Formats: sequence, structure tokens, C-alpha cells
Amino acid sequence: MVETRNCDVLIVGGGPGGYVAGIRCAQLGLDTVIVEGSRYGGTCLIRGCIPSKAIIHAAERFESLAQHAENGGHMGISVDGTPTLNMQGLVSWKDSIVDRLNKGVEVLLKTAGAELVHGWAKFTGPKTCEVDSTEGLLRFEAANIIIATGSTHIDLPFMPCDEDGILSSTGALDLQDLPGDVAIVGGGYIGLELGCAMAKLGSKVTVIEGMDDILAMMDKEIRRPLEIWLKRHGVEVNRNALARGTEYIENQEGSRKVRLSYDSGGESKSIDVDKVLVTVGRKANLDGWGLEKTGVRLDNDGRFIRIDRRCRTNIPGIYAIGDVAGDPMLAHKASAQGEMVAEIIAGLEREFDKVAIPAIIFTEPEIVSVGLDPETAIQRGEEIIVGKFPLAANGRALTLEAEKTAGFVRVTARESDHVILGIQAVGSHVAELHGEFVLALEMGAVLEDIGGTVHAHPTMAEAFHESVLKTLGHAIHTS
Repeated sequence: MVETRNCDVLIVGGGPGGYVAGIRCAQLGLDTVIVEGSRYGGTCLIRGCIPSKAIIHAAERFESLAQHAENGGHMGISVDGTPTLNMQGLVSWKDSIVDRLNKGVEVLLKTAGAELVHGWAKFTGPKTCEVDSTEGLLRFEAANIIIATGSTHIDLPFMPCDEDGILSSTGALDLQDLPGDVAIVGGGYIGLELGCAMAKLGSKVTVIEGMDDILAMMDKEIRRPLEIWLKRHGVEVNRNALARGTEYIENQEGSRKVRLSYDSGGESKSIDVDKVLVTVGRKANLDGWGLEKTGVRLDNDGRFIRIDRRCRTNIPGIYAIGDVAGDPMLAHKASAQGEMVAEIIAGLEREFDKVAIPAIIFTEPEIVSVGLDPETAIQRGEEIIVGKFPLAANGRALTLEAEKTAGFVRVTARESDHVILGIQAVGSHVAELHGEFVLALEMGAVLEDIGGTVHAHPTMAEAFHESVLKTLGHAIHTS
């Protein structure tokens, strides 16, 4: 007879939403159990954000070394010989970062007082579940449930990822050899981030995108510097192209290739590559763990669990956070929701009322978007003023060679009262500027607030100050 363990909070999923909720619940004195079937840290830490950024950074270093080795060097620095890539060594270095962070998350949970259970949870009722754990079958009954099961990549039914020749983003982060050529199906941020990294490392990259433009979530002005970079680096982008299927073939040299068939311009075409990377989106993890036994409702499209502004489902005491609860599918949104729900369960008054959640894309150049872009603001009936400051006019950007990407910072404000409605930036190293952007919107800043704030020189943040002055009509370092 398996005994039932009772607790205040049972969290299913140890990703960026679940583990943050677990730490905060335990800090608040709640008897907390967190169940994770894989590794604590979730998709973001184990097979997403962190490992991909490690590979992106390594690719930047590799490309930089190649510059110093060519045509007599660069910046007065020359490197004898051609840099070489050991892909297995790169992946091993990436894995060491992931391992360190994974262990750190587990230590934080244990130190806070949460109970960690390694296994797969399956609900048997609204507040009860069984866990097939490393210690055998366990049963739990909780006063409160937090569902944080995350999301997974979407497989195309006619070309499912086998992580051999047809890769998901997870498989792409564990490559043991750099492919000579790779086709990326899907021109969204995941595919383009990995595509830029592979191009820097030396792969020939081809993008197959079904829509009119890559990175459709961003406006044309913001996309333009990325499109220029892709063209300069030999990345072929096929728009309005629909993938139809793949097959393995033997080429004349006797090695195996993957033939990707696609439709473009009313014609059937194909391309033979070493790898096909499928990045057509992600879907919430709703199946296989007994969600139907909880009684919680899904949204109208059946894609996510329906929640309110306190992440409450239709069943009292059951909450859902992160990717499983809807867009935007971002780790930092999940973490913010996890912290909030913990405090709600502990009796505090909280609700998820964010003015802006930042979106950052780690392509080359990097892209940051916070709040409304000009077109969206106009569509919402706002009368706006817009200012744009080029990174080429920023001293720190020049010392970092960030101006080479034709980047800029753009500010959109309401014309009548100068309230800042949105900020976008594109360029090398602009991701770290997002904190000031988000703070400005959350604090309800007007242009004069930023214009009157002294920004240190020389820094990239001066570009934000100057873009605000430009919006006001009197930028100092650009006409």
C-alpha cells in the first residue's frame, strides 16, 4: 500500500516557471513538492536558451578569430594559421555550463526547503497525482497545484524529427560534427538564431520560410539589418516556400544526404543538405500526464490552459504558468508568473499586470522589442512621435564594432503627453539594453524622464538617451 504524501503546494514541472515557484513557495513557509521528469531548469536551461546562447557566443569568437587570421589581421591583431573547430569540444563546453546551472537550481530549491522528486507525474484527480519516480511509485495530494509543464517543439507530420538528419532545435544543440550545409525550415527566431551561429562556424545555411518574410513578429525596419547580415554571409532565404518532405539519399561520394522538397513560386524544388533543422514553432505540453483528470479547461483554440490574471484555472486551487498557459512563450514570463502564484497561495495580493514583456532575439545583429512598435501603436488609435538613433553615431558602439550591423535604437511615444509606448533596438550587443527599456515602460516614463537622466559615457545606453532626444526633436549626436 503506497502512502499518500500531503503538501501545501505540488508543482508539476521544474522549468523556469516551476522552479522559481518552488523556491518562492518554500521561502514563504509552504510545504512544497516539485516534480520534474527530466532535469531541473527545463527547456530554457537544458536544451534551449542557455545552451543556444553558449553556442552563439562560441560562434562569435570563432568568426572573430577567422577575421584576425585573414588579410593581414584585424584591429592590428593577426593570428597565424586558420582557426579550427572541434564541434565535440564546443558541445562539451556548452554542456558544462548547463550542468553547472542545473545543479545550481537543485541546490537553490533544496536550500529554500522544497522537496524535489525526480519522475513523471500523472494526475488521478484535481488535487491528486501519482509519480513514477526513481524511488518507485509515489502518491501526492495537495491543497494547491501549480502546472508548469512547459512546451515542446512542433513536429511536421510529413517530416518528423529523428535527431539524425532531421533535427529539432534540441538535436541542433548536440551536433557532434558541424554540417557542411543545413536547411532550416522556419524563419522564426529559433531557426534564425541557430542559423546565424552555424553560418559563423562555417556551414552553408538555407532558410525555407512559408510566409512573406522571415521573423514576421518584427516590423520591416527592425528586420532589415538582419536581412543584410544574412545576405553578406551567404545565407539563402526562400520566402513563400512550403516544405513538403524529406528523404535520405546517397550522393556520388558515397555519403548520405537529406533531400528536402519544397514548393516555391508555383514550382516544386529540392535541396540536398547534410542536415535539415525544423523550427516551425512550439506547442504546450498538454498530453500524457492526466490533465483531463483535473477538470481544468483549455482556451477556445485548445492550445493552452485557460487562466486569469492571477494564473488561476477554472478549478479552485489549480494554477497554470509559463508556456502551458499561453503566449508569449518566454522563460522570463514563466518565472514572473511562478513567483506571483507562490505569493498568491501564501495569501498576498498579486496579479499579472505587466505593461511590457521584453522579446529578445539573439541573431546577428541582436534584436530587442519592448512595448508597441509604431505601426501597432497607430493601429490602436495612438497619435505618435518616433525617434531613431543610429549606433554608428555612438562612440562605444564603434569601439565594439556594433555599428557594422547598421543597427539603431527606436522610440515610439504618444504625441500628446510624451508617454513612451514602445522601444525597439537592433544591433550587436543591444540585448543588455533591454532592462532600461522595460523599466521605462513599467514606470510609465515620459520622454523627458529619460532625456533628463544622465547616461554614462562611453556606453551603448547613450544610444537610448539620444533616441529619446531625437524623438523630442533635438538629438545631440545626429542630425
